[in-house]
Amino acid sequence: MERWVGRVALVTGSSVGIGAGITRALVKHGMKVVGCAENVKQIEEIQNELKSEKGQYIPMKCDVTKEDEILAMFERIQTELGGVDIFINNAGLAHCAPLLSGNTADWRHMLEVNVLGLCICTREAFQQMQRNGVEDGHIFLINSMSGHRVVSIPEGHFYSATKHAVSGLLEGIRNELREMKSHIRVTSVSPGLVYTEFPKRMYNSEEKAKAIYSVFKCLEAEDLADAVVYALSAPPHVQIHDIRMRSTEQTS
Repeated sequence: MERWVGRVALVTGSSVGIGAGITRALVKHGMKVVGCAENVKQIEEIQNELKSEKGQYIPMKCDVTKEDEILAMFERIQTELGGVDIFINNAGLAHCAPLLSGNTADWRHMLEVNVLGLCICTREAFQQMQRNGVEDGHIFLINSMSGHRVVSIPEGHFYSATKHAVSGLLEGIRNELREMKSHIRVTSVSPGLVYTEFPKRMYNSEEKAKAIYSVFKCLEAEDLADAVVYALSAPPHVQIHDIRMRSTEQTS
């Protein structure tokens, strides 16, 4: 990881959970990490927490469903930090919205964050790297095991469809990078159940989240951070393409 010291990383959805875990790990490895989220208070708290670490944390407010905010964020990164070297697409969400009875607004919100926001951010990150001559850049898509199989939980089926889209986008991005003869790498990290606020927000229920987490010991945000560091640590000619992670006790 020494070659990444002082380099610039952008992590979307960095206020809690997986994004916060990845942010902390990269700052501790000496990187300048831009953490974006809608909740400014939470990302500013992380900034205060990491003040004494080797790297630097720069919080930026950004709603990834709004293209103008995404473009403004990348412009600010270019102006203030010289551009991004690593981009981690972490922002994602789920609503309880079955295919046969779900709310259209919930479906649209999932598409805007999990698919369109990811695509817009990836495009902007790549183009910024390309303009700046960053040939060793790295793009991450925080995917899900739900992007590789469909479980029999109706309220999660549309979310699973958005993550299957991410799996397809991974291959598309890789193919386009190869056609351009670019050495920028792309990696997907697909976890199973992770101990975060995700189910609490999905079901809008603390009790439901506790019940889900009581079944077995699930992954922690730090496990995902370790996976990102592993992929970043590979030699430049090695692309760690698709990491799938589950708790050893998870069956699906």
